[in-house]
Amino acid sequence: MSLLEQLASNLDLLWGGLQETLYMVIVSMTIASIFGMPLGVSVVVTEPDNILENKKINFVLGSIINIARSIPFIILMVAIIPFTRLVVGTSIGTTAAIVPLAVAAIPFIGRIVENALKEVDSGVIEAAESMGATPWEIISKVLIPEALPSLILGLTLAVISLIGYSAIVGAIGGGGLGDIAVRYGYQRFQGDIMLQTVVILVVLVQLIQSTGNLLAGRLDKSA
Repeated sequence: MSLLEQLASNLDLLWGGLQETLYMVIVSMTIASIFGMPLGVSVVVTEPDNILENKKINFVLGSIINIARSIPFIILMVAIIPFTRLVVGTSIGTTAAIVPLAVAAIPFIGRIVENALKEVDSGVIEAAESMGATPWEIISKVLIPEALPSLILGLTLAVISLIGYSAIVGAIGGGGLGDIAVRYGYQRFQGDIMLQTVVILVVLVQLIQSTGNLLAGRLDKSA
């Protein structure tokens, strides 16, 4: 095989791996956001002296986040294999990898949302309450809009973390760039492919972080 043919073969391989990685990250991030954002909001609004104070619910939700976040991803991934099989019918492949990725990201996003909402000035919330705003109106029209720059930065961090996790699931049969790095770069001693996967991941993370910083900067009213 000529050098050009080898390069073309590598590009096809890496392009396929990149597509699988993006598929895993985008779908798992979407699922995790659907569940994680309401979880984080609920933790904040049920705190003492907040708009929907409920100590029992707050304790339960906070405990769920703390426990889930304390489990190392590699252990979580193995522990929920039966659940993964129940959901997608298999524990191998990119679609199966989405399940542990989403499960791991839900409490992470919940904590990100919680921290972002806590940065909102309490005076703004009190002003909305004094004008008769309902709890839902305060959440949707005050808390989330005011915390949007921090939320975007936090969710950007979550996406980058998922890219790292996707490399882990790829290393044990989940596909993507992690799978390519292990199968070709490590097991077959093809250092060029290993280096290329690393470069692609670094560039991908830089692009995502720069985009998140740009969006957060544009939405930051205090800037």
